[in-house]
Amino acid sequence: MVMTPVQLLPVSRVFAALCPRESNETETEVDLPRPRGMEEQENRSGVTPRSAAPREVHVSGVAELSAAPDRARVSVCLSSCKETANDAKSSVNRRLEYILQSMRQHGVQEENLTVTKTFRRRENAYNMEVEICVIFEDFEKMQTISNLLVEKLDISVTISPPHFYHSPESVEALRRRVCLAAVGNARRKAQEVCRLVGQTLGKPLLIREDEMKEWECQADHQHDGLSIQQKIKNTTISAASKIFATFEIKGKEKHKKMFN
Repeated sequence: MVMTPVQLLPVSRVFAALCPRESNETETEVDLPRPRGMEEQENRSGVTPRSAAPREVHVSGVAELSAAPDRARVSVCLSSCKETANDAKSSVNRRLEYILQSMRQHGVQEENLTVTKTFRRRENAYNMEVEICVIFEDFEKMQTISNLLVEKLDISVTISPPHFYHSPESVEALRRRVCLAAVGNARRKAQEVCRLVGQTLGKPLLIREDEMKEWECQADHQHDGLSIQQKIKNTTISAASKIFATFEIKGKEKHKKMFN
C-alpha cells in the first residue's frame, strides 16, 4: 500500500510509504500484529516469535522555514574644514551632540552606538570627520531617525544605506524552529499511518536529525535604487531540516461506546 505525498504546511513537505520490511529504502516502516494462532505454530516449529521484537513505526519528516534579517547597520558621517582647529571641532561637535541626543530620545541604546573621530591638517586648514555607526533592531525606528536627521541637518550629514544582517541568535532560533517543525511533521505522519492500520501511536524511541541546510535568497545585484523591502528580501535566509524518527506502536485503537 502506498500513500501519496501529503503537504501538511505551506512550507513543509512530508512523505510516507508502507512497504515490506525487507526493503531498505522505505521512509515509513510499520510492524503489524500477526493473526491469531501464529505464535503457537511458531513455538511448536522452534521459530522465535516476531512478537519478541517491539512493534515500531519508522518515519521521516521534512520542514522548511525562512527568517528575515533582524539587524540593520547605518553609518552617519559628519565633517568640517576650518582655518582653526577649534572651529572645526566645534562645528562637528554641535551636530554630533544633536544626533546622539536624537538617538537617545528614540530609544537607541548606548551599546548600539559607536563614534569614531578623525582629525587632519590639510594645507592651511583643519579637517574634522566623525562617523557614528548605529545598530538598529527596529527598522521603522531606523527610518524615522534617518528622515529626521536629513530634514534637520540637510547636506551637512551623510547617511549610508542600511546594511541588513542576521544576529547569531536569530540564525540559531531559525535552526531550532525548523528542526522542531520537521519533528512535528514526522509525528503527525506516524499518527496517520497508525490510524490507517488501526493502531495507536506510542512514545518516541528515536529522533535523529539527518540533514540541515541553510541558504540565502538569490540577491538582486542591482543594488542601486532598491527599496528597504527589497533589501530585506535579498538578505532573508532559509533553512531546511530532515529528521528520522522511530515511534512505539501501542496496539489497536480503542473506540469509546456511546450510551444513551
